[in-house]
Amino acid sequence: MERRLSAILAADVVGYSRLMGIDESGTLQALNRHRCELVDIRISDYKGRIVKLTGDGILAEFQSVVNAVACAAEIQRSMSTRNENVPKDERVEFRIGINLGDVVVENGDIFGDGVNLAARLERIAAPGGIAVSASVRDQVGSRLNLGFEFIGEHMLKNIRQPVQVYTVSLAPPSSARLIAQNRNTCFIAVLPFTNMSGDADQDYFSDGITEDIITDLSKISSLHVVPRNTIFTYKGISVKLKRLAQELGVRYVLEGSVRIFDKRVRISGQLIDTANGDHLWAERYDRDLTDIFAIQDEITHAIVGQLKVRLLPEEKKAIANEPTANVEAYTYYLRGRQLSHTWTKSYLQLARRMFCKAVELDPDYARAYAGIADCDAAIRDWAPDDVPLRRILEMSARALALDPDLPEAHASHGLALHQSGYDDRAAAAFERALTLDPNLFEANFHYARFFFMHGNFAESVQYFTRAAEIRPDDYVSPIHLMAAYHSLGRGVDRENWARLGLLRAERALNLNPENSGPAHRGALALAHLGDVKRARDWAARAIAIDPDDIVAQYNLACVYSVLGDIDQAIDLLEKLLPHSSVYHIKWFNNDSDLDNIRDDPRFQKLLAAAMTQREEMERTGS
Repeated sequence: MERRLSAILAADVVGYSRLMGIDESGTLQALNRHRCELVDIRISDYKGRIVKLTGDGILAEFQSVVNAVACAAEIQRSMSTRNENVPKDERVEFRIGINLGDVVVENGDIFGDGVNLAARLERIAAPGGIAVSASVRDQVGSRLNLGFEFIGEHMLKNIRQPVQVYTVSLAPPSSARLIAQNRNTCFIAVLPFTNMSGDADQDYFSDGITEDIITDLSKISSLHVVPRNTIFTYKGISVKLKRLAQELGVRYVLEGSVRIFDKRVRISGQLIDTANGDHLWAERYDRDLTDIFAIQDEITHAIVGQLKVRLLPEEKKAIANEPTANVEAYTYYLRGRQLSHTWTKSYLQLARRMFCKAVELDPDYARAYAGIADCDAAIRDWAPDDVPLRRILEMSARALALDPDLPEAHASHGLALHQSGYDDRAAAAFERALTLDPNLFEANFHYARFFFMHGNFAESVQYFTRAAEIRPDDYVSPIHLMAAYHSLGRGVDRENWARLGLLRAERALNLNPENSGPAHRGALALAHLGDVKRARDWAARAIAIDPDDIVAQYNLACVYSVLGDIDQAIDLLEKLLPHSSVYHIKWFNNDSDLDNIRDDPRFQKLLAAAMTQREEMERTGS
């Protein structure tokens, strides 16, 4: 059997059975006309091959993924024009899914997971829309005058792994993206640097080096750099570079390794042109650990030189700006950043100690102050009396004073302002952070919580989805998305995010069995999925790990509420209320997980007491 890498386009007619029931003859005539006058011609124009027609469905194969997406976009634009004067309930509208994958060819037909995934994507697409996999989005990049919007990771039928799904925006992309596209853009992927230290606990350092190089290269407008969330899916996986380049839509690949021994570091790197396999540049740095920033700078400039990229003055300045002059402080910061994403009290306290040590070593380290503020703001969910709001505001203000253009500082300041009740100023700070770095996890995650707190679930979905995309190990955002979609009445999306949240929570719990966070959030996902026995088992495990965890108790109250165990839910809420912060109490009003108990007199009395407690806290500023 022949195997090959192909772009697969799957399309079908929205509501075909309904249309046939209304007017069978007219529907068939309209569909045949659209195929003959538009669809078949466009597929041929873009060098595609129609594999088969199945009633209202079309399966086509393209050797170029760019051609497949361009063809789909033209079909949908033309169909929109054709339907302008057609009554809405009589329109023939297509949904299209596109995937880049391996196919098996037999007797002119194609089979395999690549085809199955394209069909699943087509069912996700909106009427008149196009849904694509992450590999398609990355391959196309900015080659077409199109935009892409991430709509989450989906567990699709008969597909083993969750799939990152994007919709294609037929409107032109932003002017900034067009400028980059018109400037001879080079497409490059920076693979995760391999940790050669023989200690898996040192991964945080090699990952940090990789992320910082990606960040520096992303500041150069004439480079299109594959984002961190996509590239880290290849961590620890052996893959042929040419195949990887095809999947990611790049020509150049940077790969390397890091080894720390004593107070020295050895970093190797090589830049490969995958079009011909040439090694454009290779270097090994064997230096004192204190030279780490100089090494990163040299690698960035070597790539710029080899690709003959012209740096703008502001780009030169941005790349040259080192976060700290103290490499030991940088090491503590990287460790703290890794720990802080775990979102459990003990890990957040440990992360805070790492950030404090970084500040002790370098009192002018802005990112570390932002890290302290973020940890303190999160720890208030568990221990509001131990973390004064004043301290969080001071730490985030210190970060801003040291670096007014640091996105992490604006994000942490926004969170501090939000927790202090200054929501207008908080929103402005989050917006500023996202303007400086749209891919900053903290900015997206905390802005999403901001909207969720106000009951603006549609906005919260946008930012939680982006946060879940940025960090594939983030199991908290999918659980929030599950609740947000529940509030919006979108059951299919709720279930998709519940499954993804459960999958990520399972991975996190396997890595850190002593962490209660993934256990109680996984229990909540199981409750939403209707798996009562496992939900109870996971809830019991969470309490066994940490019986005093107030956030675990709240989430388990939500579990019992979803399962209909009213008394258990209210009993838990009564115990945790006296220990809750103002910020935590605000969840009571908008959390749909508690809907099953809202009419219970005990809960109504509890809610009234919570509001009184909240007003007192706000009055006293605690």
